[in-house]
Amino acid sequence: MDINVEIIAQVIFWGLYTGCIYILLATGLNLIFGVMKIVNFAHGEFLMLGTYITFFLFVVSGFNPYILLCASIPVLIVIGVIVERLCFRPILGTGKLNEIFVSIGLIYVIQNLAARIWTDEWKTIQSPFRDITLDLGVINVPSDYLIIMSVTAILLIGLYVFLYHTWTGRAIRATSQDRSGAMLMGINVERMDMITFGIGAALAGAAGTLWAVSGQVFNPYMGSIPAIKAFAIIILGGLGSIPGAIAGGLAVGLVENGTAFTLGGAWKDAVSFILLIIVLIFRPTGLFGEECE
Repeated sequence: MDINVEIIAQVIFWGLYTGCIYILLATGLNLIFGVMKIVNFAHGEFLMLGTYITFFLFVVSGFNPYILLCASIPVLIVIGVIVERLCFRPILGTGKLNEIFVSIGLIYVIQNLAARIWTDEWKTIQSPFRDITLDLGVINVPSDYLIIMSVTAILLIGLYVFLYHTWTGRAIRATSQDRSGAMLMGINVERMDMITFGIGAALAGAAGTLWAVSGQVFNPYMGSIPAIKAFAIIILGGLGSIPGAIAGGLAVGLVENGTAFTLGGAWKDAVSFILLIIVLIFRPTGLFGEECE
């Protein structure tokens, strides 16, 4: 019985850790979609860039990679702003097909650029806490995973405070709810698009950094599958709903790890979409999506 409890606790804990990575990635994607209504399949490449930017800063400075988040996040914001202005703003409102092809093109451009700069060999970042575990009674857990959960919570709280307690955050929410009405109220919606895209890219980059610091290996082509899962998560939780992205990320993380334990790793990726299909059959708008008239 003790063994069963230990295994269940371990699966749940690993699911929460994985869910935190998915939450940051999907929240950034959902924030961008909620404001700009664009389909960006290249969102996973910001996750990949986050890992490499932190890796570069870590090699150059030797600082704690968690502290380097404070440097990599602003860099990702700038990259996101540049991508929005140069690639997505000119085609905004011209049709989803244009957005899809631009984002697919960005995938190849960013991947090959990263491979050119850092090569396509697998790399990893060594956390200074990698050998430290904490006894939670039922299981011993790596301290890195607890730090990752804490950092995720801090970033989400910071995002909430920004969106609900600052003028810019309220302007972003107004743009998301009624773009034309926001313009009539004097809000510069193009500036809100730019800020939102930068924040979304930064959240994806933070997810990549935390993923790498936990001991996972990475290369320039790692972003495609997480991006597809992020789309599954935001559809599962409800398009444009940040609480939905959080709930969907946790659900996918828990289900994936439970499936990997019971059915094997081969089903780990497929189960995300099985869960999506089941939810959409009973609730087509997602868990937190609103009914449209």
